[in-house]
Amino acid sequence: MSKRYRDTIATIGNTPLIRLNHASDETGCEILGKAEFMNPGGSVKDRAALGIVRDAEVRGELRPGGIIVEGTAGNTGIGLAVVGNCLGYETIIVMPDNQSQDKIDTLKSYGPRVELVPAVPLKDPNHFTKVSARIAAELNKEDPGSAIWANQFNNVANRDFHEQTTGPEIWEQTHGAVDAFICSVGTGGTLAGIARALKARKPEVQIGLADPTGSALYNYYKHGELKAEGGSISEGIGNSRITENLEGTPIDVPYQIPDSESIPLVYRMIRQEGLSLGGSSGVNVAGAIRLAKELGPGHVIVTILCDTAMRYRARLFNRKFLLERGLELPAWLDLD
Repeated sequence: MSKRYRDTIATIGNTPLIRLNHASDETGCEILGKAEFMNPGGSVKDRAALGIVRDAEVRGELRPGGIIVEGTAGNTGIGLAVVGNCLGYETIIVMPDNQSQDKIDTLKSYGPRVELVPAVPLKDPNHFTKVSARIAAELNKEDPGSAIWANQFNNVANRDFHEQTTGPEIWEQTHGAVDAFICSVGTGGTLAGIARALKARKPEVQIGLADPTGSALYNYYKHGELKAEGGSISEGIGNSRITENLEGTPIDVPYQIPDSESIPLVYRMIRQEGLSLGGSSGVNVAGAIRLAKELGPGHVIVTILCDTAMRYRARLFNRKFLLERGLELPAWLDLD
């Protein structure tokens, strides 16, 4: 029997767990993808958005008709706009201007005020997160208590919501048989929250990090130093610091995943699984395959299917863009 929901945000979470048949058959493991792209805002970031807003309400920091301000690469902004629209809050999103036009357009279609700023290093005072913090502070100076800064990177309500929801869902959906969980990191909330939930139930569960090139986290967990090399066309993942959400996360196995490994998996999943997913999902599945090979046949490994490829059409389905970066569009994709 189908379920009736009281509103849109009630549909956030409880996403399906999908067996990735070809990756599973090739490795002899059960590789399962948590279908977070099926959230109403189209990504895993809907959970962080809802967790942060509900926490602010409980703390009395977000009054009726208030304003949510955040700096984000896109998906958290979309999630905050979805939640804000449902609950009667305005949203102001500050976004680096190097993100895909598809994602920018999707965010704008939900109606928030969008401020595009130059993409600069975190230490720069004009980094998108710092600009968003200033906007929230200025609003509260004019009208105290009128706005919150979501602060997704260091607001542990992000991590806590995944610990309360996503982790237990994975545990129940695998009937406690999960042997490992792996995904990439942006804020760290997804990996940290799920890791805590699963380790509390089964301490021997292996927790893996799938880190794109251009991020410093692989080197940190492998060698103890925050050091980045190369770059990636995948958006919204990777980091140059240990956020408060990520701090203390028990990571057992880190992998560095180049685009040459992750992007072909994006096309394989379209062709073999009927799943059209973004580059971060390619990184996650690549990490799950590596972990499956390391653990050996017979294990159950879960990862996150973050969002859809349609948010990155200008990159993932642009032959010229890909060739300039040493990547190829499959011949069976007739897009020219």
